[in-house]
Amino acid sequence: MTERPSILFACTANAGRSVTGKVLAEHYAGDRVEVFSAGSQPGEHVHPEVAVALADLGLSTAAESPKGFDPDGHYTAVVTMGCGDACPYYAGARYEDWELDDPKGQDPATVRRIVGEIDVRVRILLAELVPDIELPPSVLTGDRA
Repeated sequence: MTERPSILFACTANAGRSVTGKVLAEHYAGDRVEVFSAGSQPGEHVHPEVAVALADLGLSTAAESPKGFDPDGHYTAVVTMGCGDACPYYAGARYEDWELDDPKGQDPATVRRIVGEIDVRVRILLAELVPDIELPPSVLTGDRA
């Protein structure tokens, strides 16, 4: 039996983009993947506009709170989302840098667009990390692709 893949979603405050990535990946992958999120300068709470956008899709951020990086973490993939040089290096991890707008303080349509961009990328990443995974339909479009 092989070890479950693990993903770290990283951004500056760990309050918007990385939380969105984590919540979406957990929704789609269930227990097939271990999912973490962290930030280089953790905020005080999840951005309310992100919490609302995800709640509108039936997803909760209630269990999420901003946190810093685990220096002893081991990940299959690390997805950086705007933390730049402050993102730590984890030996052996696959790295992806997703250039995304920061949802903090944005209007609902902009936040939904950002969540949509993350949704597409999360689904692609999960299909690459777990080739035999059967993803449920997208929470945004209802499509399986």
